[in-house]
Amino acid sequence: MQASGQFDVKLTPQPPAPGIEPTGLGRMTIDKQFDGDLVAHSLGEMLAFRTAVSGSAGYVAMERVEGSLNGHKGSFVLQHSGTMNRGASSLVLTVVPDSGTGELMGITGAMTIEITSGKHYYHFDYSLP
Repeated sequence: MQASGQFDVKLTPQPPAPGIEPTGLGRMTIDKQFDGDLVAHSLGEMLAFRTAVSGSAGYVAMERVEGSLNGHKGSFVLQHSGTMNRGASSLVLTVVPDSGTGELMGITGAMTIEITSGKHYYHFDYSLP
């Protein structure tokens, strides 16, 4: 099954955990509102690092998505792993196994994100039992 639509995201920088400051790791909270086939709200946390080389960075994140996916109500957790290698990006967003609740129990899948003219779009390939 597939779902697609647009989302708005708010990233809020957070102070580093005590003792982590020398690493240069950044931490942010994620607050998203999804529209389209996935009508949902998500909250999460991101850990990121930007190198001294322009266009190179990496991040990992976890976000809990709650709402309705093509009429199925519940929640699930997305795990992010993203890298930028001198401007070339790679991003993997995967549903955490057994994280689905309600009518989304047993959900599996992966999501891609596209940013066009400053707007965020998602494409979600998923399966339900």
